[in-house]
Amino acid sequence: MTTLPTSVGTSESTLGAAGTTPAAPRGRRRRRGPNASQWTAAAFATPLLVYLVLFYAYPLWRNIDLSVHDYNIRAFVQGNAEYVGFENFAEVFASSTFPTALWNTVAFTFVSIAFQFAIGLALAVFFRSSFRLSNVLRALFLVPWLLPLIVSASTWAWMLSSENGIINSVIGAFGIGQINWLTSPDTALIAVTIANVWLGIPFNLVILYSGLQNIPGEVYEASSLDGAGAWRQFRSITLPLLRPVSAITILLGLIYTLKVVDVIWIMTTGGPGDASTTFAVWSYREAFGTGQPDFSPAAAVGNILILVALVFGFLHLQLQRRQEASS
Repeated sequence: MTTLPTSVGTSESTLGAAGTTPAAPRGRRRRRGPNASQWTAAAFATPLLVYLVLFYAYPLWRNIDLSVHDYNIRAFVQGNAEYVGFENFAEVFASSTFPTALWNTVAFTFVSIAFQFAIGLALAVFFRSSFRLSNVLRALFLVPWLLPLIVSASTWAWMLSSENGIINSVIGAFGIGQINWLTSPDTALIAVTIANVWLGIPFNLVILYSGLQNIPGEVYEASSLDGAGAWRQFRSITLPLLRPVSAITILLGLIYTLKVVDVIWIMTTGGPGDASTTFAVWSYREAFGTGQPDFSPAAAVGNILILVALVFGFLHLQLQRRQEASS
């Protein structure tokens, strides 16, 4: 009987030692799965990622693949395009069309952007002061932006026609001789630039007008009390406060103008000769504008345009960071 407590105590101590759960090592944490907010974010991000892959990443990769292979119609059908490396780029740079297309692209782009921005800014400042019919006039200025480009380009081609164009009729009334706007190498690029400027003014007007609406009116009132005139207000208040909006407007206009094809193709098809051929028109003509499509040089020209757009986008980001750092 005296041994019973001892054995019981021994068994209890044994159970206590065996039944005790060992303490978890410090520093370890149990991994948790995604919570509801993370699943929601993923659900919203997935369509965007799919869109970017299908309509940006894959076309870009495909364009690069086209530019380093010798693709023609037979190669597309048989799927056996020969790898040629950078030969297509060398062919583009050695082409007699390259210097003309380069100059036309630079002139067409920068002249278009300069006039679009200047006229759009002037109209935005004009419409900032509310007056009767201001809303109606502002809506009318949006018409070029709302019309299909084929309609706008065809209208300008008719207006600038050397045979029955209204532009020649008007200038003829002032004793000026007939101008072959679309068929002369000296005026073809000017003609398509005029049409593109007209098409781009509404975009600049809308963006810059929205930026002006965000400038407090009290700033102008305070400057008026200090004796600042309209020009001084524009130079010291409007332009500095509108700088971020102006930068993004010019950047978007630059990217859009670099890839303009439809307006030029409808009006002049890049001619006469190469007089109004830009890089975008040259790329389109090589791929689809002849009876014998040459897709690889067309893709090489397209990649050059992409690089130019990326360079300007990078410069815009650098300038924006410097402005933010200085402020």
